[in-house]
Amino acid sequence: MRPSLPSRSFRTQLVASTVAVTTLGVLVLTVVVQVVLARSTLRSLDTVLEDRAEAVVSAATADSGGRLVVPDARLDAGVAVYDRRGSLAAGSVPTSERAVYEQLSTTDRRRLVDRPGPDEGRVLAEPFTTPDGAAGVVVVTERLAPYERAERQALYVCIGAGLLMVVAAAGLAQWVSRRALAPVAEMARAAEEWSEQDLGHRFGLGPGGNEIVGLGRTLDRLLERVASAIRSEQRLTSELAHELRTPLAAVQANAELLAMHDDLRPVARECVDEIVLSVHRMGATIDGLLELARTEAAQALAGACVLRDAVEEAAAQTGVVVENEVPGSHRVRMPQALVVRAVAPVLENAGRLAGHVVVSTSATREGFVAVLVDDDGPGIADDDRERVFEPGVSGGGGSGLGLALSRRVARSLGGDVRVTDGPMSTRVMIELPAAT
Repeated sequence: MRPSLPSRSFRTQLVASTVAVTTLGVLVLTVVVQVVLARSTLRSLDTVLEDRAEAVVSAATADSGGRLVVPDARLDAGVAVYDRRGSLAAGSVPTSERAVYEQLSTTDRRRLVDRPGPDEGRVLAEPFTTPDGAAGVVVVTERLAPYERAERQALYVCIGAGLLMVVAAAGLAQWVSRRALAPVAEMARAAEEWSEQDLGHRFGLGPGGNEIVGLGRTLDRLLERVASAIRSEQRLTSELAHELRTPLAAVQANAELLAMHDDLRPVARECVDEIVLSVHRMGATIDGLLELARTEAAQALAGACVLRDAVEEAAAQTGVVVENEVPGSHRVRMPQALVVRAVAPVLENAGRLAGHVVVSTSATREGFVAVLVDDDGPGIADDDRERVFEPGVSGGGGSGLGLALSRRVARSLGGDVRVTDGPMSTRVMIELPAAT
């Protein structure tokens, strides 16, 4: 099994990806700039050393005794001129670099040496021969500290500019994604508000050639097909219920006539009573199917009823003794017959399995009222809290359609039926639209 990943919105993923890519680009650019700047610094440093050495060589001459002579004006700090024997002829040697200078004083070729240590630098040794024929070596040094300071400043500038780029990219991605995905968010909000019976709603984004508009048109076509399938199901449900109603009425009439005979044996009377009870249950199921098929028409009537009266009627139809704690002031925005169809299967299920049933109300989401049915029966396991609403699943007796029909009736008007936790063994909550 693959591990579950934390869910994040597409906008968050887009912004995070933009920040990651921008950060990576800034890092690569910073590294490239620092490498190029370091190489440029070394070339500039070598050029400075060569220019200083060339200035000394061009001014060097030999006196009458063949000794090298260099004007003091050309002898900067850190410049030393050695004769052919390696003796210091002009300039001065920094104390910290004496060993390096002495090593380079007799070289016969140009040499560049990096000087490590706290006072890091670069040393150039340049052999030369004056027009008078005197030979020697000029040694010059240049400290790296000023150049490294410039490199650090460039690094700080790159980091600051990079942070600004990352922040700007994140803000731009957030703004663009919000504008681009606004139609999708609006579509999701609208779809969330539609109930399963709002078959006429469409997104209707209008003309356009972008991907979002194309998605809206595709979803509209899909909704049209789904609406057609639901209408076909409603017609089939209504037709089947009507077809079953006539033979079921005949069976019920004959069973009730047979039950009126006084000369039935006990076993036969028990069978007849069971037939009558089953026929009544089947009749209630068929009535529920017909009411569900007529839900759109009932919605158009915008009927309303007193919730307490509907609970009492549902209890009377099912024969379940309930403790009705529903206030008489609560009203729901649906016909009483539909409320009975939503509540009766829950009461019947509780009455079969429990000895004490309490019906009350509670606050729920805005615009709805929650009918709470509590009982002291054996309870419903957590794993079965959804399974009991599947068609064909029965908690004992019945057709196995009661709770499924109850949920479908409630959901057809935007509500719901589900098993929740309560003070007793079992609690079923029925959400119904409240009447204002």
